[in-house]
Amino acid sequence: MQTNTQTIQGILSIAALLCLVVGFFNLFSPEINDLLYNKLFYVLIGASFFFQAPTLSNKKLLYPMYVAAALCVIGAFLPTDSQFAVIKTIGLFAGVILSIFNRPKVVRR
Repeated sequence: MQTNTQTIQGILSIAALLCLVVGFFNLFSPEINDLLYNKLFYVLIGASFFFQAPTLSNKKLLYPMYVAAALCVIGAFLPTDSQFAVIKTIGLFAGVILSIFNRPKVVRR
């Protein structure tokens, strides 16, 4: 059974993927595409990581997931040409890696 947190996290993830697809295929004006592809996507992914953090089975990964979420959101608001704009990508990769390491172990018979 899913909890409200998991439902919210899933909706945020799907919305982020939609932003990524729309921005990648340049379906709107350059300004809107930039907003979707370089800003809103990272804010939504950061929010998704934030909601995912309490559901992690390994509690040692809780605070690193919050850090990954913060890096995504903070990086989204930095200017694109800033030398620190790369932190949003670092946050994205960190969150994805933490999510992968959090997968439940499957027992095969």
